[in-house]
Amino acid sequence: MGIRLEDKKREEATMITSCYFCKGKVVDQVTSVDFWWGDDLKIIENVPSGICQQCGEKYFSPDVYKEMERLAKGRGPAVSHLSVDVLRYSPV
Repeated sequence: MGIRLEDKKREEATMITSCYFCKGKVVDQVTSVDFWWGDDLKIIENVPSGICQQCGEKYFSPDVYKEMERLAKGRGPAVSHLSVDVLRYSPV
């Protein structure tokens, strides 16, 4: 009986237990990530990560980050498409 690749990647998602920024507790979770590749925004779902329970900072293992880069620069079919409004801030 071996370790499944999905379990290994989830286990490697983060070895971090406290947040670098606020020292909050970091727990392993699956999340969605807004990933910019140049001028293109990609939303990647089901990403194994460590998330700070206090400030929300996300941490990724190097292998997970490389996979997100591969997905973002790929031209494969998307699972869905979203339309996003772009707003410009102007002081009142």
